[in-house]
Amino acid sequence: MIIPRKLKNTILASLKKHPVVGLLGSRQVGKTTLAKIIRELKHKDAVYLDLELPSDWNKLQDPELYLNQFVNSLVIIDEIQRMPTLFPILRALVDQKRTAGRFLILGSASPDLIRQASESLAGRIIYHELTPLNFIETGQEGVQTLWLRGGYPKSLLAENDQDSFVWREAFIKTYLEMDLPQLGIRIPSIQLRRFWTMLAHSHGQLWNAQKIANSLGISAPTARHYLDLLEETFMVRQLLPFYANVKKRLIKSPKVYIRDSGLLLTLLRIGTMDDLQGHPSLGSSWEGFVVEQIFSLMPENRETYFYRTNAGAEIDLILRDKKNTPIAIEIKYSLSPGLSRGFWTAFKELSCQRGYVIYPGNESYPVGENIHVLPIKEIPNIIQK
Repeated sequence: MIIPRKLKNTILASLKKHPVVGLLGSRQVGKTTLAKIIRELKHKDAVYLDLELPSDWNKLQDPELYLNQFVNSLVIIDEIQRMPTLFPILRALVDQKRTAGRFLILGSASPDLIRQASESLAGRIIYHELTPLNFIETGQEGVQTLWLRGGYPKSLLAENDQDSFVWREAFIKTYLEMDLPQLGIRIPSIQLRRFWTMLAHSHGQLWNAQKIANSLGISAPTARHYLDLLEETFMVRQLLPFYANVKKRLIKSPKVYIRDSGLLLTLLRIGTMDDLQGHPSLGSSWEGFVVEQIFSLMPENRETYFYRTNAGAEIDLILRDKKNTPIAIEIKYSLSPGLSRGFWTAFKELSCQRGYVIYPGNESYPVGENIHVLPIKEIPNIIQK
């Protein structure tokens, strides 16, 4: 079963405007499947190269000679981070014939990919990130399953929860033991697994490098390096604090989330919804799940933050609407969600015009002036305003 991806039309539109389109995302998120669908839809004469295959790798031993055969066709290059020497060649070929839709490059979990391309392909490339599946793509009736299993297609579409859990455990093992070393990253897999698990237990909390470093017996800069590595490889999200022109002592540390809810629950050893319902991480897991749904549905240039002061004023998520006015979003796992004094204080301090509480229920209703409780299915209506 192939689930249609929301990003498909965006990629097709970009191929009509830009010489090179970059599709980024973690392993197994569906980049290759999406590229092949695009090929079948609009570019049946496209050339597809997978640099994990020795046969395709060998074709590019003289890349200029090989690629010059296809100046009038789309060339799709998968796992391009395995051959960074291609970037200057692509730049030269694009400059020789600067037409739209020459190359679609796919990269998974590469700290070097954006840097290499930004140096070689500046002004010639546009990037898009393919996230794990969201509830719009999978159907709103399957939100609970999506939350439990996460958005990786093979995990979500597994025959049962146990098979899904086994797949995710294997994904984590492969990522640590094979994917990272292929990218030139030399960190003991056991050490990074422990670090990742510690992040899972502090999911949705403020980053505290010294606390985690002390627990692992490493330095704070090393802990910071591990965090950045997981972010650059699409496993972790750092949500930055919102700095407003208010005379308050603001929290400056980011909040850290495991991006895929299924991977989070695997790291926490939670395999069923019954296990999740009785776990202390239930609320923070729901918060992170909703945060990722919002990110996956937002335009790529929209800014998103959280807000917190030392005095206790706090909002889970701050978006900006089309008029650049802050929108306050709270996330509560309760059928009768309440708002704290800290939320009302922050709402006033930031002069928010609208506020929303995302909860697991089905009805929408107001809880204050310009503040509404909404089910998760209403998130697209918030983003579009």
